[in-house]
Amino acid sequence: MTDTEHLTAVIPPEFAGRRLDQALAALFKGHSRTRLQAWIRSGNVRVDATEARPKDRVRGGERVVIWAHYDSNDAPSAQDLPLEVFFEDDALLIINKSPGVIVHPGAGNRDGTLLNALLHYDRALAKVPRAGIVHRLDKGTSGLMVVARTPTAHTDLVAQLKARNVQREYQAIVTGVMTGGTRVDAPIGRHPTRRTQMAVVARGKPAVTQCRIIRRFRTHTHVKLNLETGRTHQIRVHMAHLGYPIAGDPVYAGRRSLPKNASERVTNAIKALSRQALHASGLSLQHPLSGKPLRFDVPLPADMLKLITELSDDAAGPI
Repeated sequence: MTDTEHLTAVIPPEFAGRRLDQALAALFKGHSRTRLQAWIRSGNVRVDATEARPKDRVRGGERVVIWAHYDSNDAPSAQDLPLEVFFEDDALLIINKSPGVIVHPGAGNRDGTLLNALLHYDRALAKVPRAGIVHRLDKGTSGLMVVARTPTAHTDLVAQLKARNVQREYQAIVTGVMTGGTRVDAPIGRHPTRRTQMAVVARGKPAVTQCRIIRRFRTHTHVKLNLETGRTHQIRVHMAHLGYPIAGDPVYAGRRSLPKNASERVTNAIKALSRQALHASGLSLQHPLSGKPLRFDVPLPADMLKLITELSDDAAGPI
């Protein structure tokens, strides 16, 4: 069985000079470049109402229409899953993602993702690239995400992210007692030997994280973090690089997530996390239609609050 999906977008000005297939791959990240090339060659793509070739160069500002054909088994399905909508209007949704939720379907995770839940919540999101998702959070990270509800809003939000006009604020509990805030400016790329992980590497992409202390405890520190860039696993990699890995991080903390001098109650609270103690607590952006500044803040989830309570009650007390 074959399904047809109607996709539209406007080529951002900063894409000028790119090949059409490269530009579409950047805009419609839920589809592979090979699939997009096939649609272009089959005449299912129009650029300003004209057929084009994959190698044609874009100028920026063109309107792209795609009649996407694929087997229904390959298309993400709408699923009735828990979804906390923190704010919504005609142009966007603000989602408070729960820990443990995967954002996009992928190999071995075709169902149960945030994208599946969004398609059920708003069927019109099937016409928006990646169901409106313009940025992501790791599976174990909770907190705020913005979702575009129209192709126009999607294009605007992607441009805001690229221009660094979307401010994302996080809170984390890190292992170790930090002496002061810091600004981490260290490039991030693929780990040289563990290819599923990221690392600070000389030839990585520029990455900058600002870290401020909220409260120190005997064995841990509660911190606030702001991203100046948005690299994969950026906060987790930078904090581990500093020697203060995020508590409970299953990838970048290892044994360091459980300091030897932590009390039994604190140790048990960290083990109960089953994920990194990282939460996207604040989000600032401009409304994609009105341009009005928007700010959203969401409280810490229950598991992180539980850990903070145990840290506060630790025998030696906060310092």
